[in-house]
Amino acid sequence: MDRATERPSLPPEGEVIMRKLKSMVMLVLWLGSGTILAQAGQQRVDVKETANLDAQRERHAQQLFLKFTENLIVSAADAMPADKYGFAPTDGEFKGVRTFGQMVKHLSATNYILAAAALGEEPPADAGDELGPETVRTKAEILNYLKGSFAYLDRATEAIGQNRVPVKSSPISPLKSTEVTRLALVVESILHAFDHYGQMVEYLRMNGVVPPASRP
Repeated sequence: MDRATERPSLPPEGEVIMRKLKSMVMLVLWLGSGTILAQAGQQRVDVKETANLDAQRERHAQQLFLKFTENLIVSAADAMPADKYGFAPTDGEFKGVRTFGQMVKHLSATNYILAAAALGEEPPADAGDELGPETVRTKAEILNYLKGSFAYLDRATEAIGQNRVPVKSSPISPLKSTEVTRLALVVESILHAFDHYGQMVEYLRMNGVVPPASRP
């Protein structure tokens, strides 16, 4: 997915959160590796003996990360006044960037698309090219769309470790069909959400709003 024009530098609180997220993601990916490497000189533990336990750990850890991400993103989206959802920066190198509302819709549409792939389903037709439905325009409508996208991701997360639930690659993901996993798609959605959270923080502060996560 093309995000090259949507990455201004993160404010301090965004950088701290991103560092924490990267550490958490590394932990999740380690848990999802399928094997546990023993101390030097010891043999690798059999995958069959740890598969069920690993799946439970992966699912539980990812559910915690997802809920943390949802609370952060939804609270930031809710903090922006309704009449500022059409705001986009104009000073500096911001030509062509999305408005606040468009950015939240894009984040939500991407959640829907990646969650659908994680569940082996077709993405909602109105997700469009990561733009979201044209009919979703007001703050209330966009917030509902955002919350629905996280509920769909929660379904995908709940399916981690369930072999009867299919998984497929997505055209917006860099993962090839031979590389894709349900866990990886959910992690990708969270990384993408935090990519845009940094922008949401900047947009909020440009309009005199302190992000909820940064308040005393």
